[in-house]
Amino acid sequence: MSEPFRHVAVLMGGPSAEREVSLNSGSAVATALRAVGYVVDEVDVTDTSLHIPDGVEAVFIALHGTFGEDGQVQALLRERSMPYTGSDAASSRLAFDKVASKQLFEREGLPTPPYEILSGTTGRRALPLPVVVKPVHQGSSIGIHRVFVESDWDAALADAAAYDEQVLVEQFIAGRELTVGVVGADMLPVLEIRAPEGYYDYRAKYTKGVTEYLVPAPISEDCAQACREWAGRAFRALGCRAMGRVDFRMNPQGELFILEVNTIPGFTATSLMPKAAKAHGIEFPDLCDRIMKMACVQ
Repeated sequence: MSEPFRHVAVLMGGPSAEREVSLNSGSAVATALRAVGYVVDEVDVTDTSLHIPDGVEAVFIALHGTFGEDGQVQALLRERSMPYTGSDAASSRLAFDKVASKQLFEREGLPTPPYEILSGTTGRRALPLPVVVKPVHQGSSIGIHRVFVESDWDAALADAAAYDEQVLVEQFIAGRELTVGVVGADMLPVLEIRAPEGYYDYRAKYTKGVTEYLVPAPISEDCAQACREWAGRAFRALGCRAMGRVDFRMNPQGELFILEVNTIPGFTATSLMPKAAKAHGIEFPDLCDRIMKMACVQ
């Protein structure tokens, strides 16, 4: 058995639209790892080059979005034989691509909302309203819009297309928003998100006190068990490892729909996985320590 890592780096920031969120996540992780005895270098990644300080034995990836969750940084670290946290390059790339992951869910018989793919602003929508419009390669609710009336369609599509050449249009599922965190072999308690007007957008995610989080979610044990089972199946189907979060919508009839798998969940003060871990008896420093100990070259 190898010796545990003691000198680590936390990669944060990054060149994506999620840079500020990543800086907050990375700072929180670095503080937590120091609290449990690690020597930590905080590395602010500003472009797609990567400098790891001398003496670092492993890295905790707290980069969100492009060059964090899309497999690029994982591939670079693998080339350098540097252990890192989370999923490998191939699984990260697959999970980050909303279309590729949904196509996989369909092949695996996993429930996901009906969808279509448009190229920029030129495509014509076939799905009836209401829909959700999303850039294919983006996170933190950036460029995402719910569209209930035709007069809002053009602006929503244009904004989503500003972030990505491909746009995912997904049937809106009325109901409740649920999420399940995965840490190693542990499935964390189901968490329910109750955002203002039912819309968990960027403001609702990152403004403290705006959104209510209920954990464990006030749902039946049968429903909670179904969430955990579907989450595990989606996580494994994508080939993910070590940590992640699976997001769901549940309609008024109790049917579950998988939205996506996040391979690098947020670690800010308002983030979902740390809340669920705490409800499971895992304090934030211990959560970061567990994830750090699972770092490997893959």
